[in-house]
Amino acid sequence: MNSAKLLEVNQLRVSFAGKEVVRGVDFTIAAGEKLALVGESGSGKTVTALALLRLVQNAQISGSARLAGVEGHAGPIDLLAAPERELLGIRGREIAMIFQEPMTALNPLFSIGDQIAEVLQLKQGLTKQQAWAAAIEALAATGIPEPARRAGSFPHQLSGGQRQRGMIAMALACRPKLLLADEPTTALDVTLRTQILELLSDLQRQTGMALLLITHDLNLVRKFADRVAVMEQGHLVEEGQVSRVFSQPQHPYTRKLIDSRPERDVAEDAVVGAPVMQARSLRVSYPVPIPGLRGWFRKGEFLAVKGADFVIAPGRTLGVVGESGSGKSTLALAALGLMPHGGELDVVGTRWGPDAASNKAIRRLVQVVFQDPFSSLSPRMTVEEIVGEGLLVHEAALPLPQRRERVIAALGDVGLGEAQFPGLLQRYPHEFSGGQRQRLAIARALIVQPRLLVLDEPTSALDVTIQKQVLALLQKLQRQKGLSYLLITHDVDVIRAMAHDLMVMKDGAIVESGPVLQVLDHPRDEYTRTLVAAAA
Repeated sequence: MNSAKLLEVNQLRVSFAGKEVVRGVDFTIAAGEKLALVGESGSGKTVTALALLRLVQNAQISGSARLAGVEGHAGPIDLLAAPERELLGIRGREIAMIFQEPMTALNPLFSIGDQIAEVLQLKQGLTKQQAWAAAIEALAATGIPEPARRAGSFPHQLSGGQRQRGMIAMALACRPKLLLADEPTTALDVTLRTQILELLSDLQRQTGMALLLITHDLNLVRKFADRVAVMEQGHLVEEGQVSRVFSQPQHPYTRKLIDSRPERDVAEDAVVGAPVMQARSLRVSYPVPIPGLRGWFRKGEFLAVKGADFVIAPGRTLGVVGESGSGKSTLALAALGLMPHGGELDVVGTRWGPDAASNKAIRRLVQVVFQDPFSSLSPRMTVEEIVGEGLLVHEAALPLPQRRERVIAALGDVGLGEAQFPGLLQRYPHEFSGGQRQRLAIARALIVQPRLLVLDEPTSALDVTIQKQVLALLQKLQRQKGLSYLLITHDVDVIRAMAHDLMVMKDGAIVESGPVLQVLDHPRDEYTRTLVAAAA
């Protein structure tokens, strides 16, 4: 690693309408160095990175950010004071950025190759043919299979990992000196995260670029970064070599982040009673078109779940892990009675029926908590309406005063009350933090007194400290109410903390199952070993 300073940031301040969100931040990045900027949502880390390129709208920015080695300049150039025309030449060529969610960052109307070629035409003046050839080379450098064919694919035709590789190819097409990577692996499975990090490391070694990694994933920082800077409420509270900061954290906030790994606190005793859910040879398929003349007369079949067998006992958690496309989300939809299926699937001894009326009683027993609480709660409904909605369906005759009492009790179960939030029942979801919104989603599921909760990545959209709080709440509710959980996740740490039993899915099939600690500590299948190793 070159010790020469590539970027030197001094007293960076960012304000919106007079409210300061980045407060006098100082840091440097050397050529070829990997610096991780970590902190919870709202700490100011993403705004800090965007401010370097002046991509923050309606913000007041002050301080300096001096970039060395800019083409055509003898000395460093201050990014915060440079004219916009000069900054246009720096964006993409000297400094590039990878955004968090490639599906929203990529243009859905253009192929991935066209989007990379556009950057090369604008920044390097290549012809259309030259830019297309260079775009294919850039995709090939990321290890994407069949780069010439994939260059003609639109974003929705690519997997999550392929889209992220396309974003990386676009960012690195002009060989920038500095790459800003904003949560580049958050939307990816654990094995894909490892692949993307290894890819970035390889490309960094080849090109000698520096990298500013913005993340809240401390495992990723430990594996990947040279130095780490910790942000809290707009302040840079600690900075240093990764090994030193993780082994000897100085600031209380840093210690809080490091200590936020989920802890196992579940009842281990075997529970006597009939299974809450039982599946035998569960099979879920989708119709797919058949190419050619045969496709005129019949459809093909894609098996998303292939003969799954499992049992969920009262008060127990069955974890399901696997990569995107493994079938775990389809399995969850079948468990909720939202997907036609073959085989047998019983809920407390009753099988899902062919129509909504016959399934109404079962739906009360099986409720769901989704991944993103912000998108799963209606912004037009109050807390009382959201949490009490299930009672309107399953206990329509319940008078309003009793319904309100049940809503208040459900909110109390998840740790939300009037003392903490005056006027709680009449508030709206946007008035709460991410963790508080997930508590609302759990209260909504609990109010109809279910036997089983399907938890679809219930903490992946949350910061590490909030994740720990929500998992502790779910553990407490399971012990108090005897709830069973079907936990869908790709986070091995969450599985280890929450699950009693574990199923590993790959390509629609269960490749390994058993007690969770046995499967994680002594995996038999090669795929399971790969998942566990990637999460270590």
